[in-house]
Amino acid sequence: MKLSSETIAVELNELHDWQYQNDQISKIFTFADFVEAFGFMSRVALCAERADHHPDWSNSYRTVEITLTTHSEGGITQKDINLALQIDDLID
Repeated sequence: MKLSSETIAVELNELHDWQYQNDQISKIFTFADFVEAFGFMSRVALCAERADHHPDWSNSYRTVEITLTTHSEGGITQKDINLALQIDDLID
């Protein structure tokens, strides 16, 4: 179920630097080098597969941009928030 704008605003307070725009949340991660960025992407891929919820993302050398939305619901759902929390935990 798609979350309301109010609920999304509350949930964003629990996330680290995720931005909400156009019915999606996104974050840019920067690493020391390509290998570190790719290793992070591999860990995210494992979380996403377990959650059966996959990000839209891109990688350019040491930068990874991740965008989360639930396409079938037309916006942000609890699946997106949960995956974002798991992704943040990979960095901490």
